[in-house]
Amino acid sequence: MLIKEIMTPSAEIVQPQTSVKDAASRMKDLGVGVMPVGDNDRLVGMLTDRDIAVRTVAEGQDPEKVNVGDIMTPDITYCFEDQDLTEAGELMKKDKVRRLVVLNSDKRMVGMCTLGDLAVHGDRGAAADVLVEVSKPAEPKR
Repeated sequence: MLIKEIMTPSAEIVQPQTSVKDAASRMKDLGVGVMPVGDNDRLVGMLTDRDIAVRTVAEGQDPEKVNVGDIMTPDITYCFEDQDLTEAGELMKKDKVRRLVVLNSDKRMVGMCTLGDLAVHGDRGAAADVLVEVSKPAEPKR
């Protein structure tokens, strides 16, 4: 099965200059924990609920004054829509992520593929393997 068969099409993109408060509100409205960050038709990062908690709230910053571009994760793990689900799972395991940006052959974002998509539509055993790897706790900084 190919990623394009199970992905969520047309994920919403947030701009780097958007305030963290506005982005968090949009994430709440959409019921999502991550939003791709785009600037001038180019993906530049990912904003996660963890970015907001760790890089804004825990640092005592004002979410109305901090921009998404200041706290986003610049690394983007992606796959192509014509890749097999197994490859998507391997990418998730390798990079310890639960979500992948999906690109077409022109490197344009066409959707998102989540661990949930793999579990519901793909091989549940493979999805469980991904979940185990992604969920391994990091060593706490003590």
